[in-house]
Amino acid sequence: MNPITRITINPNQCGGRPCIRGMRIRVKDVLDLLAGGATQEEILADFPDLEVEDIRASIAYAACYLDHTVLVAA
Repeated sequence: MNPITRITINPNQCGGRPCIRGMRIRVKDVLDLLAGGATQEEILADFPDLEVEDIRASIAYAACYLDHTVLVAA
């Protein structure tokens, strides 16, 4: 199963930002916590509805979102 399928986008929820499994937990929130040094265990303790796969899906979503060609003018 593709982990990114755990990420949902609903224009009527969280301003259309990517969320996890239809919940009001944004991908950005999980990524911000990770970037701030929170461990996976701390995140799961703070958000009991999250699963380990949700954290992985957030990272995978960010990796796919950033995977694009950048053209530089010469």
